[in-house]
Amino acid sequence: MADPTAYIYEPKNGHGLRHDPFNAIVGPRPIGWISTVDAGGVANLAPYSFFNAFNYRPPLIGFATIGWKDTVANVEATGEFCWSLATKALAEPMNLTCAPAPADVDEFDVSGLTRAPSRLVAPPRVLESPVNFECRLSQLVRLRAADGTELDTWLILGEVVAVHIDRAYIRDGVYDTATARPILRAGRMGDYAEITPAAMFEMPRPDWPIG
Repeated sequence: MADPTAYIYEPKNGHGLRHDPFNAIVGPRPIGWISTVDAGGVANLAPYSFFNAFNYRPPLIGFATIGWKDTVANVEATGEFCWSLATKALAEPMNLTCAPAPADVDEFDVSGLTRAPSRLVAPPRVLESPVNFECRLSQLVRLRAADGTELDTWLILGEVVAVHIDRAYIRDGVYDTATARPILRAGRMGDYAEITPAAMFEMPRPDWPIG
């Protein structure tokens, strides 16, 4: 029997709401602020909210792009990208890099952000960001639906080969997540969330057996 308190829909038939709830439910999501360069050396900077970490050793991060965009084309061509942490202080510049600019436009210039040289890869880091990952491509996968149909979506996985952290966010040998005030995508047309110290709580993992 259907739950009368639940709103139920099958995505293939549409959701029937004013805005698709899927990416608001799966959230807030960390932002993959990805910088790349094309074969000619022109930099590109774009945020991706279909982003996360997937492995410890070696550290792997990944993001998905809906449509074959400049970022994925650059990663395929060069095998490299950088991730920079998007914070509340950088929210406006980050939003400017969302614009669908032509391939020959450098979003660092559009947003007023500063290119910082990387140690091991060619793409620049965002100097103003407190954390950067330099990455080398490990897998580029075209996604498929359950019936095997290929989608116009690609998953890019990269190995983190160098990490840059502003020392101000390392306290007693521990990186302080909330002090950097990262922002996360929360769905709808422009909803974001901010991680603050007040939002944090600690819950150690239980030993086994429990009790």
